[in-house]
Amino acid sequence: MTETQTKTSTPEFRAAANAMDGLREDLFRHAFAYRPLPPLSPEGRFIRRLPEGLRQFAVWTPHALVLFAALMVMVAGFASWEFRVFMGLVPAIAVVMTLVRPVAAFWGSMLATFFCAVFGSGGLWQPGAFVAQMVVLVVVAARTRPRTAAWMWLLTLLFGVSLEGGNPSNTASLAVLTALALLVVAVVQIRRDAEREVRDAEREVTVQRTVTAVERDRRTLLEERTTIARELHDVVAHHMSVVAIQAEAAPYRVENPPPELEQAFVTIRENAVAALTELRRVLGVVRAEDYEAPDAPQPTLAVLDGLLDNVRETGLETEKVITGAVRELPQGVELSAYRIIQEALSNTLRHAPGATARVELSYVLGGIGLRIVNGPPTGLVKPSPGAGHGVTGMRERVAMLNGVMTAESTEDGGYEVAVFLPVPQAEREPDEPAAAPGAEPLPYKKADQA
Repeated sequence: MTETQTKTSTPEFRAAANAMDGLREDLFRHAFAYRPLPPLSPEGRFIRRLPEGLRQFAVWTPHALVLFAALMVMVAGFASWEFRVFMGLVPAIAVVMTLVRPVAAFWGSMLATFFCAVFGSGGLWQPGAFVAQMVVLVVVAARTRPRTAAWMWLLTLLFGVSLEGGNPSNTASLAVLTALALLVVAVVQIRRDAEREVRDAEREVTVQRTVTAVERDRRTLLEERTTIARELHDVVAHHMSVVAIQAEAAPYRVENPPPELEQAFVTIRENAVAALTELRRVLGVVRAEDYEAPDAPQPTLAVLDGLLDNVRETGLETEKVITGAVRELPQGVELSAYRIIQEALSNTLRHAPGATARVELSYVLGGIGLRIVNGPPTGLVKPSPGAGHGVTGMRERVAMLNGVMTAESTEDGGYEVAVFLPVPQAEREPDEPAAAPGAEPLPYKKADQA
């Protein structure tokens, strides 16, 4: 390794090179770039508390302060007897430039100081130039970053010491005053940046939580829809298979059936098989590859007692109440009612350990009403946390049947799920009358204990 390579690889050399790069980046590169000072936000901490009429003027407060400082520079420059107009006007121009070209304003302030020193009397720092340099350093530091402010302060100090001679008293005073002012500006900037980072982090966390909750609900909804589609497939496929088999066997039960009847049964069977094939093709996309159709039939309200017995074995005291005349409902309605009760009781076991539950079924003219209510949790077992997936699934089942559902906490600290599942007119018994307008979907009076 050569001597030149050794010098360029030392930490001191790299630090010096980085410092020179920072100086060029902050004060030389794009020094005359147009960077207008933007107005304050009308939603700021203090501005938003002002009346509407004052708010539109308050946003221009920084610009007014800079112009006022330029006016004070002009007044200070008029203290000189020689060229008093130029002694105040030239430094004031540098102050005004901080509104549009901050870095160029710093160099303009240095030139204004040199101009005042040449044409004035009393040393390097004339009154107007002294005040202008302080104002420019503070304003530019507030508009840039602390590193730029440090470079400007250092160059101002070197400039003053070099031109003021052996007694740099004015430069020392300027250095001390501007150092204190720049320190305050740096602290304010650091605090403001920290608050902005905290707000951005909180906003990002809030957005992520919202997105996560939405995605979780969407995933739960899709999973529940997949489950419903599988169950409907099993229900419909069973009935379509029965139709196809009965249509195929029907001609053999009639002696010498006419050809038209045989052809009608053949058409019925072909349509049933085609519908079954199409159903399996469409709903096959929602089945998992390892999904196997259950061997047992889908549960209905007829086997609800078995579900309640299983729940009681886990320690949940459950009571069942039936209102109205019990009758067989469409299998899709029975299956959804069973699943809703099953999920509600599961939620009670998870979120209200030690509580008691009550299951009410109300058979009315237009459908069936369900009410599952539990008391507050008791005992030493802590409730399990949940994200509301069970409620989302129940709502999806109810929405599929055009029903109505409410799920809310009770006054005693428990939870209540109330559902009404309508039965379309075409699916009722022929002798069943239609529901009266305005009929109560969940009549729980005159309940029979089951």
